[in-house]
Amino acid sequence: MSQLLFTDRSIASLPFEKGKQRIVRDTELSGFFLRIGARTKAYMIQGDLRIDGARQTVVMRVGSAGDMTTREARAKAKRLLGDILAGIDPRPKPEREEDASAVQPGGVTLRSAWASYRVSHLERKGRSAKTISEYEGHVERLMADWLDKPLKELGDEPVLVKARHDEITEENGPYMANGCMRTFRAVYNHARKTARYLPVENPVIAVDWNPERRRDTAMGEDEYLGWFEQVRAIDNPLRRELHLLILLSGSRPEAIKTIKLDEIKLRHRMLFIPNPKGGEAKAFVIPLSCQMIRCIVRAMRFARCMHPEEAQTWLFPAESASGHIVEHKEDRKDLRYWGNDLRQTYRTAGQPAEINDVDMHLLMNHSVPGVNGGYITRVKLLNHLRSAQQELSDYLLASTVGTDPERKRWPRASASTLLRDEFPLRLDAQRGEGGQRCSRNMAAFRNLA
Repeated sequence: MSQLLFTDRSIASLPFEKGKQRIVRDTELSGFFLRIGARTKAYMIQGDLRIDGARQTVVMRVGSAGDMTTREARAKAKRLLGDILAGIDPRPKPEREEDASAVQPGGVTLRSAWASYRVSHLERKGRSAKTISEYEGHVERLMADWLDKPLKELGDEPVLVKARHDEITEENGPYMANGCMRTFRAVYNHARKTARYLPVENPVIAVDWNPERRRDTAMGEDEYLGWFEQVRAIDNPLRRELHLLILLSGSRPEAIKTIKLDEIKLRHRMLFIPNPKGGEAKAFVIPLSCQMIRCIVRAMRFARCMHPEEAQTWLFPAESASGHIVEHKEDRKDLRYWGNDLRQTYRTAGQPAEINDVDMHLLMNHSVPGVNGGYITRVKLLNHLRSAQQELSDYLLASTVGTDPERKRWPRASASTLLRDEFPLRLDAQRGEGGQRCSRNMAAFRNLA
């Protein structure tokens, strides 16, 4: 979820979101936002309606961005929000009657509870689109037949919840079943804050949780050289650099695949991740080692030759609906470790590289445990963390040198040398705003080299 001053031009510039919805809030009018889907952009309002002391969250569509101007939408939103503030429900009568029945004892359904939880807890708190999509899948797919069932009925009969957990375990796997029940537990607890007649004991208490164990998929030091050779053998040079940067940063693949050029600050040797797991509230900066900078610069140049249009925006562009690489998985026969395997490798390598635990927490954007950890201002430690990042990169790549001097040059080789053998350099790819931005980054890199 992000904020933007709504104008006709700014709304038109926002891309559609394939496979998920995005919420953008207006900076001028509180409670006024835009919901972006795969084909539509809808103006929406959200406000708290109080009738006879009872509070009810009202979410209402104002209109389509294609049918009305921003000025018209904001004016209508002001009128509707004013009615809500005055205790008047502006929604059409059938919708009001349906929601009114939902607040009666026994009337709160899973559907209404989920809608309230999604807006009040997930979207308002800036949870990432991926997190919201996961919760949505749990409720609307795995519990679709429960959507219109009163929560009180499920609260009174925990055996139904236990049976559903067993069923999902059988059909979708133990981890999915546990995740689904965690989502249901959260939605139920949130609903009970206002629907006090619901049973106090959450029905999920009846569930016999499936055992979960973090997968130990990190590489050992003796496997680095073999992995490095497998990466070198990948035909697509952008994918080679993608896997290498995931390893060197220890970041989640989704964060690296969606890097935009304006988030890269080579002059300051840092990379901004605006929307990681946990949403915008967990935004952080990755300090860059020399090897990471070289990897990024190579990726920029490969991108401008392979996908010049998409490369104006993305570090790892592709011919996809989103414009960037979407699927990072490889055949295990071609590349044994990828994705979160590399994140585990990064954390595991931190031990023999003698990076202390607090620095590892900060580099991986984990919360530092304890009261003292809350006093750490991360941005003030960038120079210190950059030194730790450099030590870790040196350690990860040290064992890849072997006896072949050419292998040593791969993480450090100039992109022009590598490109000459694979792609003709296209000068027209350097034009335009994206090309200028990439050129500025390249100039910054040369100053650092």
